[in-house]
Amino acid sequence: MGQAANLPHSSNLKPWWDDHPAKAYFHVTVSTEFYMLSSRFLIVPFALQVICMSGDELYFHRRRELPRWERIGHPLDTLTVLVCLGWVWLVSPSATAVFTYLGLALFSCLFVTKDEFVHYKYCSAGEHWMHALQFIFHTLALLCVGLLWPALHQQSLPLIRYEGFERTFFIGNFALTFGFGLYQLIYWNLLWRPTSAIK
Repeated sequence: MGQAANLPHSSNLKPWWDDHPAKAYFHVTVSTEFYMLSSRFLIVPFALQVICMSGDELYFHRRRELPRWERIGHPLDTLTVLVCLGWVWLVSPSATAVFTYLGLALFSCLFVTKDEFVHYKYCSAGEHWMHALQFIFHTLALLCVGLLWPALHQQSLPLIRYEGFERTFFIGNFALTFGFGLYQLIYWNLLWRPTSAIK
């Protein structure tokens, strides 16, 4: 891709659309490394999402306790994210794969809002605000997953400078998400006992 092919950490990466008939529409010429975004910045939404979810789980959920709808729904929320991550891990980027991922990511972004129909009964203003932040970072994190995707399959993306940590980060993020899903399922549905008459 012009001079971008000579950039560090990207010289051996081939863009997924290189063999696509419509590749001319995707072509981007980058004249200098200065204009490329380091992939390190793409981990910021993940970090912010972890902070928000930790506060929500450890403070708000423990303070008000969770009704059955949420105890079942929250692990399903996490499952939709794992499906997105699994798709990116197993499937190399292509036109069809990208559109499939967009569908999975959109479904996940919409699915996690389902609890808002019952949250108004149980949540404080502070928790509603925390949920709003999580919806934002959820969407941004899935967007960044898509931007990191080519690096997992030794491909490149215009304007992104991959730094070499992406595969390790992705594995760690998948393990963390999977572990959190297990926690949601086991703790809230098997170990936790309500202290009130909440249903």
